[in-house]
Amino acid sequence: MDFHVTFVNNQSLLPMNVPQPRYTLNFQGQLLSLDTPRVMGILNVTPDSFFSGSRNLSEKDIWERVRNMVEEGVDIIDVGGCSTRPGIELATEEEEVKRIRLALTLIRKEWPSLPVSVDTFRSKVAALSVNELGAAMINDISGGTMDKQLFKTVAGLQVPYILSHIQGTPATMQVQPHYRNLVKEVVAYFSEKIAKLRDLGVNDIVLDPGFGFGKTLDQNYELLRRLPDFQLFDLPLLVGVSRKSMIYKLLNLTPEDSLNGTTTLNTLALMQGAHILRVHDVAAAKQCVTLVQTCQKAGLC
Repeated sequence: MDFHVTFVNNQSLLPMNVPQPRYTLNFQGQLLSLDTPRVMGILNVTPDSFFSGSRNLSEKDIWERVRNMVEEGVDIIDVGGCSTRPGIELATEEEEVKRIRLALTLIRKEWPSLPVSVDTFRSKVAALSVNELGAAMINDISGGTMDKQLFKTVAGLQVPYILSHIQGTPATMQVQPHYRNLVKEVVAYFSEKIAKLRDLGVNDIVLDPGFGFGKTLDQNYELLRRLPDFQLFDLPLLVGVSRKSMIYKLLNLTPEDSLNGTTTLNTLALMQGAHILRVHDVAAAKQCVTLVQTCQKAGLC
């Protein structure tokens, strides 16, 4: 169920005569309810993302990509200026800032009320994105491991933070990832980092189990099967499996041919309790949310 939100002195107030949503995200005073699963659209401003169809380098490409996602009903745009695919040589901080500045400046001009997240592991990029360029959320694939100042920075910015699990770094994470007990170790990782974030005063935390970030193909599917286990933290869950190798390697395809597989896994993720789907294909994901919710209401799943 969606709610109409009113604002008083920049404070959002949900109506008193309807049930309050279990989870909300505060985007600079605008509350986004997660009672209906949300779709986060990927905007990669990079030349080297693993899915070639997601690379947007020119202002024209960025504008068309965002316009299409808005028309398809995207809830949040996630802007990335540094590819973190396995084995990648990371872009410099200067190049990442240049790319993100281009995208955020355009988005804020054309779609000023659109919730925007920035996909970065760097504290300086996070601070600039929020303080100067209008971002309202930080999506960190590293869980604070690649920049020790990021947690403090996010706490100071007071924006929602996506806490992701990773083993290693993008350069090493897929070199024989190993766990004695996958879920137990991911739970322990989240427990430690949530405690640190809470101590610093971070209010809105979203958990991302990190599909493809230091996991084998089988471990990714075990993580998806055990997704309900992470509800013990009483925090919203984000799932990002869009066109990843856990789909295309299993089916002997390419990322470009993996939309059907992505929709299948997104359906399963929603049935397992996902609150946010991070995707390349917004329209397909929105349809997936509608169908799953309809089936749940009908008692089919």
